[in-house]
Amino acid sequence: MISEMDQTALIPEASDGRRVWLRVGTLLDGVSTTPLRNAHIVYQKQQILYADVDSPPARLVRAGQSAPDADLSECTLLPSLIEAHAHFFLAGSELDLDKRAAFLEQSPKELLRLARLRLEKLVRIGVAGVRDAGDKDGVGLALSQLYAAGERPLMPYVDSPGAAIHHRGRYGGFMAEPIESFSSPRACVEARVKAGADRIKLIPTGIINFKKGAVTAAPQMTTPEVSALVAAARAFGKQTLAHASGDAGIEHVIDGGVDSVEHGFFVRDDQLAKMRDRQVAWVPTFAPVQKQVDHADAMGWDASVVANLNRILENHAASLVKAHAMGVQVVAGSDAGSVGVAHGLGLLDELELMERAGLNSLAVINSATGVGSNRLAFKEKFGQAKAGYRARFIVTRHSPLETVANLRKQRIIVFDGAVFASGEQEDFSGL
Repeated sequence: MISEMDQTALIPEASDGRRVWLRVGTLLDGVSTTPLRNAHIVYQKQQILYADVDSPPARLVRAGQSAPDADLSECTLLPSLIEAHAHFFLAGSELDLDKRAAFLEQSPKELLRLARLRLEKLVRIGVAGVRDAGDKDGVGLALSQLYAAGERPLMPYVDSPGAAIHHRGRYGGFMAEPIESFSSPRACVEARVKAGADRIKLIPTGIINFKKGAVTAAPQMTTPEVSALVAAARAFGKQTLAHASGDAGIEHVIDGGVDSVEHGFFVRDDQLAKMRDRQVAWVPTFAPVQKQVDHADAMGWDASVVANLNRILENHAASLVKAHAMGVQVVAGSDAGSVGVAHGLGLLDELELMERAGLNSLAVINSATGVGSNRLAFKEKFGQAKAGYRARFIVTRHSPLETVANLRKQRIIVFDGAVFASGEQEDFSGL
């Protein structure tokens, strides 16, 4: 049996002028509900040229080439992952609440410096792109602009809404700027766009009261307010994502026309049906609530609060299974940066939690690859192993179809033609 390190040596680096042809035992393209067996993929540095079960046409491989550069019949190839909800300005691995508060007292320049240190680590974990979910200090925007620059470090695609939008005095002040600072919803959105926002983030609700086991605060945005912000965003060609938990607030954002519901705890079945019918995506973010259970002692939670948390997670799991069966576009995002949710690793946690909830492994993989790629309107094509998409994928002989937990085991990362061996002995500090 060939080890991952040996396989890395077998896979040559691709470049703009050097095409690579691989044969793999299983290919997951990111959207199909069945895998391709004994498949071929041809790629160069910038993009995949071919991916199918038949041998590639001669015009797509090097002159005179009749066999693959590497025959990896024991391996599965899948697209590198998309993290659809992360906060780059926060360090998720820190559990101490006082230290987390002190962390945010640092200058925006220092927060950006620390965020930049995470970028290459994410690539090596197997992350192709990140949809940042907002901060008021411009960290996410700076990373988005860094990616767009001609010369950039090894990093995943990043886009960001910049500062989220909330009401003054309500939840979200640590990552948002209030709508009251502007003369109208359109003026508020326009300011975000002028600052460089790739999309618009709304905070129409508060958060879960863990002691009560419910969202106890009334929504902070009405349906007309959400509608006005969504209309303004669309006028500027921008999608909207909305932090929303509690069925009342979720109703406001669905009826307001947002593109995606983030978190969505306590969503009702009829609301899931509306989301399906209106093509509203759902990013369920199990990880931050699960981390409250995992670290209950550090968080100071007693048995009654832990019972609340477990009940919330069980109901959320049931809603996820229903959503998938109904045809809701479920997109994986971990809320990385939240307490205990490390960047990159938190996404792997999220995928395992979605599988534990009842989704089959292929549906989970698609939620972290092609579903987000199709719905979230990124400026580049990645997240699918298909012709025309970026050459960013994972090769592993530990099949993620058996369990997505296998994505933690040794694997090969191909990222824009470069080849990396990854595994359990990586540097995860600062995530």
